[in-house]
Amino acid sequence: MKIDYSEFYEQLKGSDLESWNNALPELIAHGLRYERYGLLPQWEEALAQLPALKRVAVDLKNEVRIEGEACPELTEQLQAFHPWRKGPYNIHGVHIDTEWRSDWKWDRVLPHLQPLEGRTILDVGCGNGYHCWRMAGEGAKLVVGIDPTPMFICQFFALKNFINNSRAWVLPLGIEHVPETPGAFDTVFSMGVLYHRKSPVDHIFNLKSFLRPGGELVIETLVADGPEGYSLIPQGRYAKMRNVWFIPSVPTLELWLKRCGLRDIRTVDINTTSTDEQRSTDWMTFDSLPTFLDPADPTKTIEGHPAPKRAVVVATG
Repeated sequence: MKIDYSEFYEQLKGSDLESWNNALPELIAHGLRYERYGLLPQWEEALAQLPALKRVAVDLKNEVRIEGEACPELTEQLQAFHPWRKGPYNIHGVHIDTEWRSDWKWDRVLPHLQPLEGRTILDVGCGNGYHCWRMAGEGAKLVVGIDPTPMFICQFFALKNFINNSRAWVLPLGIEHVPETPGAFDTVFSMGVLYHRKSPVDHIFNLKSFLRPGGELVIETLVADGPEGYSLIPQGRYAKMRNVWFIPSVPTLELWLKRCGLRDIRTVDINTTSTDEQRSTDWMTFDSLPTFLDPADPTKTIEGHPAPKRAVVVATG
């Protein structure tokens, strides 16, 4: 397996995204240049060593599971892409127990969405593409995930080696590098991104610009308790994260969406993140949520802020 988008470029021909082919090869090459990440050549070599195994069953709807021929070396080969943050995955008998139980988030989000079957979807900040695979499992026509982190791109292609589904792709781009294509997507997701943006309202406008009229925008983000107009703005880190800018209250988040011209705004889920949902594992051995919280008061972060609470807001473009 290697990082190869030629099949994706062919899929774009004749579609609303065909114009992307003029810019994408250069943008992808820029996103995967070796000076950005010194381990990229090592991961490319690990990709090249992955075996071609016979599949007997693929399940992307209920989980991400590939059943088939076993390989004694597969666990070690997939561990070469550590740390695994989004998942879990079950690949030819290997259970990749990722830092996040992203399947739990998907179970909270999916019941509130318009059916994804036949839709063209943009997933912003998708990590290694876990939710992209689940969207494909719901029958999406095409899922385009974007994430600027080369490690996640390599993890995606490692999984693609076994899943071999052409309806989901992850590109090494940030949203600011995506070619302008107004109205090209039926559904746009931004999950776990908004609080990392210096201008969250500009981010919402940007997301909306990709959405067709009547399409659906799904935002999942950290929220804080408070009235309309309130946002938590950490002076330093939040839960040991450096780049957290605004954590709005739910009424504030809904107001931002309304001011950006979105309609039918619904907060469909509010959930306090537990240490069962985000934690260190053998597949992500670095610090995680248990060490991000105050050991004397787990309702607070180590810096004294309220512990992570997340909301899902769905709106119509």
